[in-house]
Amino acid sequence: NDKNRLGCRTLFATHYHELTELEERLYGIKNYCVSVKKKGDDIIFLRKIIRGGADKSYGVEVAGLAGIPPQVIERAKMILNELDEADINKAHKKKRQKPVDGQLDLFTSSSLSKAEREVLDELRTLDPSAITPLDALNRLYTLQQKLK
Repeated sequence: NDKNRLGCRTLFATHYHELTELEERLYGIKNYCVSVKKKGDDIIFLRKIIRGGADKSYGVEVAGLAGIPPQVIERAKMILNELDEADINKAHKKKRQKPVDGQLDLFTSSSLSKAEREVLDELRTLDPSAITPLDALNRLYTLQQKLK
């Protein structure tokens, strides 16, 4: 598939942390973030780009730096703490929510080519314990050829 072979370098900035999962799924994607030092409730952006995704969201802290009123910041911190306690992230990973109408879901098979969907379907229905090693090797070769 040519879209995976262009080698085009692209810089993409987002606060949507779920996108960091794409590094594990797609060849060529690398996550980087700005290094941050936290001192109490304050944060200092170290102006250093490091490998990996951010360890947490600093949206509330950045809102404070941007001059959002203190009562709004305090309420945001309360909500964030409630979400952390409920461990929303783990629940989200187990069962993804349906995207809002008109919003793209980056983790569905719709972003896959027809050949990729066919290969995935074949792999899902394949029972490795019901075929010989030679048949498994032949099927693997056939699936690989479909993706070329």
